[in-house]
Amino acid sequence: MPKLERDGEVFVLHLDADNENRFHPDWLTAVEAALDEVDAATGPRALVTVGSGKFWSNGLDLDWLLANGDQYAAYLDRVHALLARTLASPVVTVAALNGHTFAAGAMWALAHDARVMRSDRGFFCLPEVDLGLPFQQGMSDLLRARLTPATAHEAMTTGRRYGGEQALAAGIVESVAGADELLAAAVDLARPLAGKANPARGQIKEMLYAQTLASLRTPTAG
Repeated sequence: MPKLERDGEVFVLHLDADNENRFHPDWLTAVEAALDEVDAATGPRALVTVGSGKFWSNGLDLDWLLANGDQYAAYLDRVHALLARTLASPVVTVAALNGHTFAAGAMWALAHDARVMRSDRGFFCLPEVDLGLPFQQGMSDLLRARLTPATAHEAMTTGRRYGGEQALAAGIVESVAGADELLAAAVDLARPLAGKANPARGQIKEMLYAQTLASLRTPTAG
């Protein structure tokens, strides 16, 4: 399960790669509990999320969803809530993309304030077009809000796989780093911004992303 540690002002959420960090309900529960702990802390604080091995996150747990189709709407609402919570967080969030970041995993990465991607391994990809899956409205709004129009069009309609340098050129990530420097680079990016964690920052983001947040918070039709 995901594990939260603290390095001074920076919380580091280590994601569990055993299931490619797919959004299984138990995994979501652990992530939500970690976010609760960060939110409950006082004083300067920031959050870095990082995986291990080949994956940062491959998004929805489709195997679980296929076996629990009666929970489809509730499950998507929970995923949307994670995206909205991260996007509107008053705490500065940085995703350290150590490996593959696909589909809803890529959307969660984009909900963070910033991203540092491994330069030599792993892809950022929105493969929905190849899977024959249309984007939910909230997800589409999130992608359009966090990517340039040209990059959103290419990523969403072609399923292109972006390596680190390609993702940097497309404005998907803020920087790239080698495997050994990735986490440190993300922490270094987050630490100077830890003092920005305050209610006003959350309110600013609520207004900045009002349409996207409204879409993500709209219940999924059953």
